Amino acid sequence: MATRPFDWLELRPEGLYCRPADLYIDPTRPVARAVITHGHADHARPGHGAVLATAETHAIMAVRYPDDAPERQAAAYGAPVALGGVRFWLAPAGHVLGSAQVVIEHGGARAVVSGDYKRQADPTAAPFEPVRADLFVTEATFGLPVFRHPEPEHEVEKLLASLTQFPERAHLLGVYGLGKCQRMLALIRAAGYDAPIYLHGALIALTELYRAHGHDFGDIRPAAGASKAAFQGALTLAPPSAATDRWARRLGDVKAAIASGWMGVRARARQRGAELPLVISDHADWDALLRTCLETQAEEVWITHGREDALAYALAAAGQRARPLRLAGREDDAE
Repeated sequence: MATRPFDWLELRPEGLYCRPADLYIDPTRPVARAVITHGHADHARPGHGAVLATAETHAIMAVRYPDDAPERQAAAYGAPVALGGVRFWLAPAGHVLGSAQVVIEHGGARAVVSGDYKRQADPTAAPFEPVRADLFVTEATFGLPVFRHPEPEHEVEKLLASLTQFPERAHLLGVYGLGKCQRMLALIRAAGYDAPIYLHGALIALTELYRAHGHDFGDIRPAAGASKAAFQGALTLAPPSAATDRWARRLGDVKAAIASGWMGVRARARQRGAELPLVISDHADWDALLRTCLETQAEEVWITHGREDALAYALAAAGQRARPLRLAGREDDAE
């Protein structure tokens, strides 16, 4: 790969900007042209004039922003798109349905903007594919050595054991609406749980979108309208805030669980009211971040958000130049 300064890729108030193509990657403000890595709200915002993304990300944005009507350009993984003399293509990021890394080739050099990503297997997302790069742009949500995520199947076993141990209690699992909800449904079914699962209304639309893209979650029922007796010994999924909200009272005696990478931090688990914290993350942990950056063989790594300084220090020690970008507008807790 070539070695050269990336003066055509810069950080602006709107976000990361590719000057020769005159577009932004995951801009935090409305712009004329954008490439969107995935459908989470801190990366996919409404109001852009034209958007390049995977078809799945476009579908997610249409559900989340039904009144938004940008010029939509869909690209399959690996399919090149020429914009302003710059060659773009998308590679799987393993984060959520349709999530992508943005590969940018210009002037004999290649930059890869990874968005959010994970390296653990996920039955509801195309697996991450490392791409060789001159410049690699990475997140660092869990960029500290203390964050080493266990296998998700082990955490799911804890949930199923609790359902068996406390059949008189309603189990309420807090999950983020896009990605985590559907991944947990798939993992729970893969572990052999075949009873009905109830969903909070806020989770239904995106779960139906996943179903439309070929993901089967078995017997899923809306929580609205179900009797209190139906929730006894059953599993209900809801946004994490619902565990401490008045909404949860209708379930009866609740055992609250939350699935998040942050559940490995006891103080956060207590703060969120998680009686059963499950350490399941849709982001790369410390080891995966380091491994991924080194696999790209990039001469330089830019770190967009999270625990930037710790990751930059570790990469420098491993022989990679690293630069914290201190990019504003990204949420750490939404995973």
